[in-house]
Amino acid sequence: MTATDGTAPELRLNGVTAGYFANDIVLDDVSMRIEPAKVTVVLGPNGSGKSTALRIMSGFLKPRTGTVTLAGEDISHLDPGERLSRGIAVLPQGRSVFPELTVLDNLRLGAWQLRSDRGAFQAAVDAMLDRYEVLKPLRMRIAGSLSGGQARMLEFARTLILQPSVLLIDEPSVGLAPVLVDGVYDELERLKDEGRTILLVDQNVQAAVGLADQVYTLAYGKNHLEGARDGFEGQLDDLIKQWLNL
Repeated sequence: MTATDGTAPELRLNGVTAGYFANDIVLDDVSMRIEPAKVTVVLGPNGSGKSTALRIMSGFLKPRTGTVTLAGEDISHLDPGERLSRGIAVLPQGRSVFPELTVLDNLRLGAWQLRSDRGAFQAAVDAMLDRYEVLKPLRMRIAGSLSGGQARMLEFARTLILQPSVLLIDEPSVGLAPVLVDGVYDELERLKDEGRTILLVDQNVQAAVGLADQVYTLAYGKNHLEGARDGFEGQLDDLIKQWLNL
């Protein structure tokens, strides 16, 4: 299922409570709706549960209570690989390239689910090299030698290679110089213009809200505010001050 064929499904968190240890609650009865062909941004102070919500959606953490649904179907029991096969792809926080492999082999790993169809497999790899032309002359380069910006474009390419219907993107600007952050947001803008369904978590509040259609904020692991972008643009400074004092 492609992200731009008009059939992108809705992803939801429904009353999810979750944590990493027995008595640890990171998310407390959190609900979110990731609408098709829109950019949903999740904001909040450090420790508010933003990345945990993304891990619940992607299957790397199971909810204790509540459900994750895709197009109305409960997928809470599915592991990350099964969710990828349903069209949910993750671009994780920090460098996620395989540093000892070439750029080309990183892309091939991203397309691994197509390995039984050599034509489709090669076409998917070629499409990403065409899309991210900066990677073409680097395709035999060891990924660990790439610059921060080049590595991030490789991560975008590997995430998109199966044409997922939902993109979960965690802190894409973390650790990058400001000029490289601009390049990341240019790419996110292109993805938005293509009508892709995106959930974005980022500490770059101003840029993230500028890209958003819908915004959720979390505080202390709970739903705090939600609404369309226009309702947040005038109160960002106040929100950031509140979060710094939490």
